[in-house]
Amino acid sequence: MNYLLKSVILTIASGIQGAAMAVFLFPHFIPSGGAASASVLLNYLFHIPFSITLWVLNAGLLIAAVKWLGKANAFWTMFCVTVTSVTVNYFSPYMKAPLTNVFLDMMLGAVLFGIGIGILFRMGASSGGMDILALIISKLQGYSPGKTLFVINASLLLLTGIVIDLKVILYALICQFIGTKILDFIYKLEIKQGVPWVEKTAK
Repeated sequence: MNYLLKSVILTIASGIQGAAMAVFLFPHFIPSGGAASASVLLNYLFHIPFSITLWVLNAGLLIAAVKWLGKANAFWTMFCVTVTSVTVNYFSPYMKAPLTNVFLDMMLGAVLFGIGIGILFRMGASSGGMDILALIISKLQGYSPGKTLFVINASLLLLTGIVIDLKVILYALICQFIGTKILDFIYKLEIKQGVPWVEKTAK
């Protein structure tokens, strides 16, 4: 595939994911995934800074991505993580309050989040964190990437909720369920041959 075309598609997908988090999920303090939940939990229990936990998790998983998914996946994952972070940083200052009620924002955020990650997974990239682990398990064991990601994130979110605050985590679990269902739909979607970006590059 043309690298320029792939970079454009991944930029759009990462931007969609970042916007979903910054505009719809984060204003309600809904965690976007397992890595964020792990950092919250370790900070609460052991006062470990969020940035250290996130860095260690992402660094370790990127090394794993190089070994099991290849250097190309690790490169594109770093690219997508950067775009997502820039998008979140751009929108966050404007989000002084939630747009609507928590249920509508959660639904919109989950749908956009699933679309963004679904495109990334289909093209053999990810947004970092537990997405990498889900891709590795999916490749090695043949499991559905969406279901795998949901089990990983749900387990960490539930543990965080039990320790800290169950209410917000329940919202996050619902968000993960909807988002990963959409992820699987996009990942498995059959599209006519000849369209350059639709071939699944990570199985």
